[in-house]
Amino acid sequence: MREGGEGGGTEEAMGRYRRRLPHIHETGQTMFVTFRLAGCLPESRVFGKEVMGSGRSFVCMDRLLDDWDGGPVYLKIGEVAGVVEDGILRGAEADYHLHAWVIMPNHVHLLMTTREELTGALRRLKGRTARGANRVLGMRGAFWQAESYDRVVRSREEFGKVESYILRNPVRAGLAGSVEEYRWSSAWRG
Repeated sequence: MREGGEGGGTEEAMGRYRRRLPHIHETGQTMFVTFRLAGCLPESRVFGKEVMGSGRSFVCMDRLLDDWDGGPVYLKIGEVAGVVEDGILRGAEADYHLHAWVIMPNHVHLLMTTREELTGALRRLKGRTARGANRVLGMRGAFWQAESYDRVVRSREEFGKVESYILRNPVRAGLAGSVEEYRWSSAWRG
C-alpha cells in the first residue's frame, strides 16, 4: 500500500490507500467518518497493544477527544460550528447521503453513504469548512487534522449502533441532557 500523503497511485485509484491508518472505500458504501481539529490531542497519547488496530482504539481516541481539556475547541464557537454545519449539509447535496452527524467541540462524526469517492468528498468538505472557519477566527493554516478515521458500516445492526453512538456523543460528553437538545447535531429539534 502507498504510504504518505494524498496523490496518485494505482491502489488509491482503486479506493484503497494508507497513511497512518488504512483506508478502503468504494462508492455507494455506508461509512462512519470522524475528523478532528489539528492539534486537539496531546502528542504523547499512547494506547496499549491490546487496543491498537481494533474498534477499541477508536473508542479510546473518541473518549480522549471528549475528555481532554487541552488543544483547540473552535467548534464550540457558534459561528464556526455553523460554518461546519453548512459545509456538511452542502456536501450532502452533492457528494453523499447523510444519515446522522454531530459537531463536537473538537471533532465531527458523520454517518453517510457515498455518492462518489470518499477521499474527494472529505477533501472538499474539510477544505471548504477550514477556509470558512479560519476566516471567522481570523486565522491561517491547518484547521483540521490531515487524516480522518473511517469505517465501512456492514450491517443494519452496525448502522443502528453507529447512529446511536453519533447522536448520543454530546450526552455522553456532558454537553446536553438529551440528544434532541444539542444544537450541532442531526437530532436537534429547534
